[in-house]
Amino acid sequence: MLLPVFAEEAVPGRIRLLIGFAMSLALWGLLSPTVLPAAGNASGFAGILVIELGVGLALGMIVRVMFQAAVMAASIASLQMGLSSAVIFDPSLGGQTPLLAKLVVLAATLVCLGLGLHHLWIGAIIRSYEIFPVAEVPNVGDFAALVVSTLAKSMGLAVSMAGPLLVYGIIFNVALGFSARLAPTIQVFFIAQPLNILLGIALLSVVIGTMLTAFAVAMSEWMQSGWA
Repeated sequence: MLLPVFAEEAVPGRIRLLIGFAMSLALWGLLSPTVLPAAGNASGFAGILVIELGVGLALGMIVRVMFQAAVMAASIASLQMGLSSAVIFDPSLGGQTPLLAKLVVLAATLVCLGLGLHHLWIGAIIRSYEIFPVAEVPNVGDFAALVVSTLAKSMGLAVSMAGPLLVYGIIFNVALGFSARLAPTIQVFFIAQPLNILLGIALLSVVIGTMLTAFAVAMSEWMQSGWA
C-alpha cells in the first residue's frame, strides 16, 4: 500500500493486489514458522491483525518518506529554473506536483529497480519479523524517533541533490539583479525567464545522472545500515 514503486497510483489496483498475493506466497516459506504460532491464537487474532497492519504501514511510510527526497529535490530544481508553475496532478501525493518532479521520480524509480534496491525493501519486510515479533506491540516512541530522523535525512538528501541548481539559482538571480540596476529601462524579466529555463534545463541534463546516483547510493546505505 505504501512502498515506493509497488504502490504507485499508476499501477492498477488489481495488479497491486496480485503483487501482494505473489509476495505473500513467495515469503510464506521463510516466515511461516514465525507467523503460524501466533496465527493459531483464535481469541486474539483480531488484535494481532491490527498490530501487524500498523507495523507494515509504518515501515512502508518510513521508506516512502525517504523516497520523497527525489520529489523534494526536483521541486527545488523546478523553483530555481522557473518551472514551479508547470504542475501536474499526482495521485500518490493527493495534490499538484511540478512536472519536472514527476519526471525525476520516474527516473529515480527506474534507477532503483535497475540497481535492485527493491530487494532491500523486500528484505526489510522479512527482517521486520525478527525486530518486531508477531503479536507484540512495538515501541511507538522508537517509531516516532525513526520517522523524525528519516524526515531530516530525506530533506538533507534532497537539498544536497539539488545543490547545483541552488548555486545556479543564486548566481543567476544575483546577475539578474545587477543587470536590472545597470539597465533599468530594459524589461529584464522577459529576457531572463526564457534564458533561466534554457540554462536550468541544460544544467539539469548535465547533473541529473549524478543526482540519481547519489539518491540510489544514499537509499542503499540507509537501508543496509538498518535505519540506525
